[in-house]
Amino acid sequence: MEGVRYYFAPMEGITVWQFRRLHRQFFGGVDRYFSPFLSPNQHHVFSKKELGDVLPEHNEGVPLVPQILTRRWEDFVWCAKELRAMGYREVNLNCGCPSGTVTAKGKGAGMLLDLPALDRFLEEVFSHVDVAVSVKTRLGLVEPEEFEAILAVYNRYPLSELVIHPRVQAELYRGAPHREVFDACAPLARAPLCYNGDIVSAADCREFCRTHPAVDRLMLGRGLVGNPALVREAKGGPALGREELRDFHDELYQSCCEAFHSERNALRPMKEIWFYLLNLFEEDPALTRALRRCTDPAEYRLTVGRLFREGKWRSGVRS
Repeated sequence: MEGVRYYFAPMEGITVWQFRRLHRQFFGGVDRYFSPFLSPNQHHVFSKKELGDVLPEHNEGVPLVPQILTRRWEDFVWCAKELRAMGYREVNLNCGCPSGTVTAKGKGAGMLLDLPALDRFLEEVFSHVDVAVSVKTRLGLVEPEEFEAILAVYNRYPLSELVIHPRVQAELYRGAPHREVFDACAPLARAPLCYNGDIVSAADCREFCRTHPAVDRLMLGRGLVGNPALVREAKGGPALGREELRDFHDELYQSCCEAFHSERNALRPMKEIWFYLLNLFEEDPALTRALRRCTDPAEYRLTVGRLFREGKWRSGVRS
């Protein structure tokens, strides 16, 4: 798999700057991190949270591509120019978020409903920005066959990259990705392609690269949160270790406590991350239930300590 580039997908509330910085420090291997989406509005002011996530000083040493979610080209252009002034050379347009609250506003995958509007959006964007623009997309809203017409729109513009998650919006994350559609459309795409969807193990990476030798970019999300060393393993490095994960967790928890100004406020993002990390352990209903129900920081620390001491690694993970 020499020459394959690995990207960390944007995951709202999880892959924020504290997580990215520590992931880079502990595990490395990821070639690009994509930020959770920025959502500019007509007031053209970043929220404190959004600005903090993309500040260069918070992302030093992290190869970051900021992602933008909007249906208005004017807001996209403003945001892209602000990011360019911070030193970023590429931004990513979110045409893939399947959330109903997002698509109902014509954003994310909702942009795929009106292809003439998407065409006008991209025409204005490429007429006004001086940064590279990539797109992360779904296949459509209801039927995978929608993607042929969608791809024709993308092909009219000099996208730096096209990241395809081969499901439609209505499927959310259910069912198997439509790789046959990805395979059929890959030769027709003018932009370099990146595949995203249900790559959750080093074996998955190897198998995809074996069957898709022409695709040299993979974006990983849920699988990489659930095994932070996944890319390292895919590149031939060691599997994740228990003590390594414990050290990563402890530094991340401390960083979240500082960011949220209290241990109690840090519990919510940490438990969101544990939703994925628990797959590293053999099922233990009592410990899992205790962790998910934690509302007190002292209780959380005790439960996590028990999990690392008593929890059994699944096979394939270093003890």
